[in-house]
Amino acid sequence: MAEKKSVSVKVLNMTGEEVGKISLAASVFAVEPHKQAMFNAVQVEQANARQATAKTKVRHEVSGGGKKPWRQKGTGRARAGSSRSPIWVGGGTVFGPVGTQNFTLSQNKKEHQLALRSALSLKTPKDLVVVDAIKFDAKKTKDFVKMLEALKVDSKALVVVSEIDENLFACARNVDYARVVTSDNVSVYDLLNVDKLVISQDAVKKVEEALK
Repeated sequence: MAEKKSVSVKVLNMTGEEVGKISLAASVFAVEPHKQAMFNAVQVEQANARQATAKTKVRHEVSGGGKKPWRQKGTGRARAGSSRSPIWVGGGTVFGPVGTQNFTLSQNKKEHQLALRSALSLKTPKDLVVVDAIKFDAKKTKDFVKMLEALKVDSKALVVVSEIDENLFACARNVDYARVVTSDNVSVYDLLNVDKLVISQDAVKKVEEALK
């Protein structure tokens, strides 16, 4: 059986009306999902987002403890040179984080592209909404919400455009269930973390050029 070369999807305008159809490259939007590649991509993204600033104090950094708690011999108790010993309550920490941890991971380009293609392919035609253009004349959140309602997007969504202008940024920033990104900044985690993918025609072309 010959493999599909393209997948036909409806193109809507911002009011939800069908204005045409678009052929999506099957090599990008209809591949067999590679679970391990997607898992690795998410792991890399989350690891690289860590600040790694956690730090505990070792015994010489804890204040106090300069005086010997009791004399060396004759008390019947174990020897103690400082109340800031790691075995004392309030003492220093042994083998704790030092504030210079490096959790950085990497993924090669081919595997990352495979992960992106896999995540895109998980979006069925029902979960994928292609819009002819996403443009706003004013900085009004209600206009952005109205567009989502017209497109029947009522759950977590990722909106992908070729570029984000000032009006779009202002319209979308207060909508907590929708995230707007550019086509060159789409992540595997974002794709897997949403129910709907709303993408402009221009962004479709750029994504296909990058992943074909």
